[in-house]
Amino acid sequence: MSNKLTIAISGKSGCGNTTVSRLVAEKLGLKFINYTFHNMAEEKAMDFFELCEKAEHDSRYDLFLDQRLKDLAAPGQCVLGSRLAIWLLDKADIKIYLEGSVDLRVKRIAKREEKSYEQALDETKKRDKRDRERYMKLYNIDVDQYQFVDMLIDTGKFDQYQIADMIILEAKKKL
Repeated sequence: MSNKLTIAISGKSGCGNTTVSRLVAEKLGLKFINYTFHNMAEEKAMDFFELCEKAEHDSRYDLFLDQRLKDLAAPGQCVLGSRLAIWLLDKADIKIYLEGSVDLRVKRIAKREEKSYEQALDETKKRDKRDRERYMKLYNIDVDQYQFVDMLIDTGKFDQYQIADMIILEAKKKL
């Protein structure tokens, strides 16, 4: 299979965005791009939640992250997995949004980050609200309006391998 595609995959925290994006990139032989606030916090030796708090009041964090994602994806032939991938990559060959209920996402986050369900629920609700407000303010992007995508996948109905396979089937149609 030719690997000349550029694929953008977005979804809120806990939807499996990173895992699915990585699987799709590996199976299609594409570069995997997933630079996040977690990466930025690590690079800056900051606590993740501290960085998120600062980003609420200083747009330079988001602007830097989003520009870095665009720069990394500019050559194409990649899978970009990020909250804003489907908006950042105007010319993506395929745009996918991964949906998941709050309950499903919170269970995954609690397990991944070894937290209680209650703590993960509180943090996830706050993060979703903060992210939506920031993206509206910065870019006039409503992350709850993604119906323009090529594929909308409910991650509660399929596992990460099934979802990756669905995306790969869609990619084959574009070749």
